[in-house]
Amino acid sequence: MIGRLKGTVVELGEAAIVDVGGVGYEVHMPVRELATLAVGDAVTLVIETVVREDLIRLYGFRDAASRDWFRLLQGVQGVGAKVALGVLSVLPPDALGAAIVAGDRVAIARAPGVGKRVAERIATELRSKSPAAPLAILPATATPLPPADAHLADAISALVNLGYDEASARTAVVAARGERPDAAAAELIRAGLKALAA
Repeated sequence: MIGRLKGTVVELGEAAIVDVGGVGYEVHMPVRELATLAVGDAVTLVIETVVREDLIRLYGFRDAASRDWFRLLQGVQGVGAKVALGVLSVLPPDALGAAIVAGDRVAIARAPGVGKRVAERIATELRSKSPAAPLAILPATATPLPPADAHLADAISALVNLGYDEASARTAVVAARGERPDAAAAELIRAGLKALAA
């Protein structure tokens, strides 16, 4: 099995073609990671080799954290390699870990191919199976998340849809939630907007 590739990116499309000693390997990657590459880049990728009866496919990641989440996600019913890659295209490891800790099904469901049911399974099943730190632990600078509820998730989603990055939106909404434990989504959104505009 191939576990790591070190070479040069020679072609980019739906996948990256990485030249290693004259051999071009087709590597499928999360969209957000693929977008950081350019033809001619020297790269070292952590590889997960998936072997099926009808194909052998390489999935590449810039770090082991993404690869570990890729493996974990596929342990959830209804999540194959394609869906797992879609989740990691939308949520990097830290954000995915935070979403699972928060039970933020809305954030997880933004991934292509992930409906409400699958998002619920991911949030529930992986809460106790997350990889070792720092994957499932919020960064030290992040605001600790309170127990998840629909208002919290809706407020974060609304701020993200308004163009704020997810980490900032989450921090603002969690802070507002701490001050107003019984606040509905609309109130949390207003408080979050006020904090982000400050």
